[in-house]
Amino acid sequence: MEVVMGPRWKGKGSKAKALADPMSNIVEQLRSSLLKSETHGFLSGSVVLLSVELEQIELLKRSCFGQLIITAEKDKQWFQLSFEEAFYLCFSLRCMKITDANKCVVANNDVWKYMKSKRKAFPEFYIAYSHLRKKNWVVRSGSQYGVDFVAYRHHPSLVHSEFAVVVDFDKSYRLKVWAEFEGTVRLCGSVAKTLLVLSVNTDGCDVVSPSELDLYKVEERTITRWNPEQHREDPALVQALSSA
Repeated sequence: MEVVMGPRWKGKGSKAKALADPMSNIVEQLRSSLLKSETHGFLSGSVVLLSVELEQIELLKRSCFGQLIITAEKDKQWFQLSFEEAFYLCFSLRCMKITDANKCVVANNDVWKYMKSKRKAFPEFYIAYSHLRKKNWVVRSGSQYGVDFVAYRHHPSLVHSEFAVVVDFDKSYRLKVWAEFEGTVRLCGSVAKTLLVLSVNTDGCDVVSPSELDLYKVEERTITRWNPEQHREDPALVQALSSA
C-alpha cells in the first residue's frame, strides 16, 4: 500500500477560494433557493428534468448538481439530473419534489420504486452517492475512467478529482476478477487518482424503501499499487545507520 494522493489544486489561489467558500455552504444556499421557489423536477425515462430560474442556475453549477440543457427559453433553463442527484435533493435535502407526466407529486417511496425499476442497482448506488455527498465531496460520473463515480474535494474548476470510486455490493461483479482489479488500479494511477471502493453492506437483503437506508453500512477502502522503487532501502541511509 502507498500513501493516498492528496488534492491537486488547479492554479494559484484555488485552494484559498475553496476554503473561503466551503461546498457545504454552497449546497445549503442551493437548498434554500429550491425550497423558496418550491421547485419540482419530473421523471423522464432514466433521468429527472428540473426547470429552474436564472438565480438557481449558478447555484446548481457551483454545487455540481446535474447538467445544463441548452434551450431557447430566456426566463427558465432546464437541468438534467441523474437518479442519484435527484433523489438526494428530494429525499436527503428535502428541497425538491418530483412529479410524473401528469404533473402530480410522486411520493418518495414511489419515486424510489420507479428508479429501482429502471436500474436494479439504484439503491446501492444511491447509498454510495449520498455517503460521499454527506461528507461534502462533489460526486460526478466516472464513466470516462471506467469507474462508477469520481469524487472532488471542491468544484472541478478548482481541483482535480481525487478518488475514482467503485461501488461494491452483494450482487456486484465488479473487481472480482484479478485482471479487472489490476487494470482499474493501473488506470487510476495513470490519471493520478486513488481507487476508492465503497462496499455497501445490505446483508443480502433488498432495500425496499428509502426509510430503511440507515440500516445499511458503507465500508471505505482505498487501494493503490505497491511501487518497489519507493519502498526499497536507501543505501546511504542504511550506511549512515550502520556506522552510527
